Amino acid sequence: MFLADKLQRLVDDFGFLDDPHERLNAVVDRTKRAPPLGPAERIDANRVRGCVSVVWLVSETHEGRCRFRSDAESPIVRALVALLCDFFSGAPPDEIAHSPLDPLEALDLTRNLSPTRRNGLAAARRAIQEFAQRAV
Repeated sequence: MFLADKLQRLVDDFGFLDDPHERLNAVVDRTKRAPPLGPAERIDANRVRGCVSVVWLVSETHEGRCRFRSDAESPIVRALVALLCDFFSGAPPDEIAHSPLDPLEALDLTRNLSPTRRNGLAAARRAIQEFAQRAV
């Protein structure tokens, strides 16, 4: 299973950091290198509803695999949504559509977030799964 292996690699990469705040900082640092979406992609059609911070999500399929890219106004939200996009990118739509795996929970990154941020991240994850369901 593609996503299970990917989740294990993420846990191996970040699990050595005992403190959830350190893990969050490491995720934020990692996503600073990711290029932002261009103005043509920062459109209302790509907005994720349910997020307090403005979040854009671009979804596509290529050769039977899903690809996701994102951007957000808040650096923390940008990093966490980028982690979701990186995690689910490359997987087949059917696996994403039926996957219960959540890299944010596995890395214990949501425990110290506000309920509104957690709801927004859940909305981004739902948007990824809904895209995959339509692509099946």
